[in-house]
Amino acid sequence: MDVQGKVAVVTGGASGIGRALCRRFAREGAKAVIVADLNEAGAKSVADEIGGAAVACDARREEEIIRLVRFTTRTFGPIDLFCSNAGIFLPGGVETADESWQRIWEINVMAHVYAARAVIPGMVARGGGAFLITASAAGLLSQIGSAPYSVTKHAAVGLAENLAITYGDQGIKVFALCPQAVRTEMTRQGGGVAALDGMLEPEQLADAVSEGLKREAFLILPHPEVKEYMQRKTGDYDRWLQGMRRLQARFLAGTPLKK
Repeated sequence: MDVQGKVAVVTGGASGIGRALCRRFAREGAKAVIVADLNEAGAKSVADEIGGAAVACDARREEEIIRLVRFTTRTFGPIDLFCSNAGIFLPGGVETADESWQRIWEINVMAHVYAARAVIPGMVARGGGAFLITASAAGLLSQIGSAPYSVTKHAAVGLAENLAITYGDQGIKVFALCPQAVRTEMTRQGGGVAALDGMLEPEQLADAVSEGLKREAFLILPHPEVKEYMQRKTGDYDRWLQGMRRLQARFLAGTPLKK
C-alpha cells in the first residue's frame, strides 16, 4: 500500500509513534492526515505542522471513534488507512487494581474493536482499505513486569489476526505493528527488558510502517530480532519460559541485561 493520495487517520497522533506516523504520511503525499488524540492541543499542533486536521478523540469511547470516522469521511472522503495507535502501559501483576485493568483493557483492546467496527464495513463495501493496530512485541512474547500490558497486547495481536483472517479475502489489509522499546513518553524512565535490543526513535518506527505497508506484511517488526524470539518460543515453549525467568531474575536484581 502506498499512502500517496490516500486519506489516513491516526489515533494517539499527538505524540510518540502516532506523531511520527502522521509526519511520515504527510511527507509521503497523503491526501489528508487526520490527527486524533485525547490531547486536543497536541493534536492541533501536529496537524498545523503537517497541514492535516485535528480531532479530539477519546479512543476508549465508541461514540467518539464513530464521530471521528464520520467527520473524516464527510470532510475528506473514504478512509483508506486507519491506524489504531492509542495505547498505554501499566506496571504490575495480577494484583493490579480492577480499575487499572479496566482502563488498560479499554485503551489497548476495545479502542481497536471500536475502530474496526466503525471503519471496516465501509472499506469492505468499497472493496479495499487498510487497518493497522499498534500492538507490541509484548503481544507476541511477553512483558516482564507488567501483566496488564502483556495480556492486553496479546489480545490486540489476536484481534489483528482475526481481522486479517475474516476480511483478508474482501480486500482489507490488516497490519500488526509490534516493536520492542521506542523512545516515547511511555518509556521516559527507560524501556526495561524491552530495551535489550536497543531503543528505537519514533521516526524509525514510521520508516518500518511505511516499508511494511508497501510489502503488505501482516507483522511489522521494527526490531527484527523479535521474529527469532518468536521462533524460539514456538520451537520449545518450556525452554523459552525458562529463559524468560532467567531474564526476569537479572532484571529484578538490577544486573546489566545482555543477550
